[in-house]
Amino acid sequence: MSFGLGNGRALDPGEIGIEMTTLPPLPDAPSVEAARAQLAFDPRRWFADPSRRFEIEIGSGKGTFLLQQAELEPEVNFLGMEWANEFWRYAADRIRRRGLPNVRLLRGDATEFIRARVPDSIASVVHLYFSDPWPKARHHKRRVVQDHTLREFHRILAPAGELRVVTDHDELWQWDVEHAERARDLFERRDFARPASAREGELVGTNFERKFRREGRPFHAMTLVKR
Repeated sequence: MSFGLGNGRALDPGEIGIEMTTLPPLPDAPSVEAARAQLAFDPRRWFADPSRRFEIEIGSGKGTFLLQQAELEPEVNFLGMEWANEFWRYAADRIRRRGLPNVRLLRGDATEFIRARVPDSIASVVHLYFSDPWPKARHHKRRVVQDHTLREFHRILAPAGELRVVTDHDELWQWDVEHAERARDLFERRDFARPASAREGELVGTNFERKFRREGRPFHAMTLVKR
């Protein structure tokens, strides 16, 4: 299925776009943890200055949040992750044409990438905005927030790092809250603070949010701070 995002123009991810399938294979090891340690992979090396603050967005869509926030914070390195090929290509093409050196966009399974390849304590923030609610019960296992993914987010976040969550979906919100409650030994729940790039009256300012606001949907947001 094509969304026609390029309006007939070829989309070029350039060096901004990275396909997960092109990454070095994980070494044979008795566990994912051992393989991750042997691989010694660090996504911060994709940037000119790996020592800068590092943030991750899961489900970047058309890349609007990354475009807005990366321009305001050129001293921060942003890694966006998107599963859908056309959205990934469109977002990476937008970022490439804008000339933002502090953004990279990875195509692939974000939770698998985090589990198998991201080192401990390297991310200051994980942004999770308007993730797929997977409303059918048999698909709930595909939702991003799970007990095991919260443990992985806790692992990769730096001390006092934040998981920022926004959704328009009431049932998914209840799911997220229930999982956050079960993870109170890992995270402290706090109110959500709008990023500086959000317009007046917006929480984040993604394409999904702007569309859902026009439809009059309610929004839910929270920040989970690493204990």
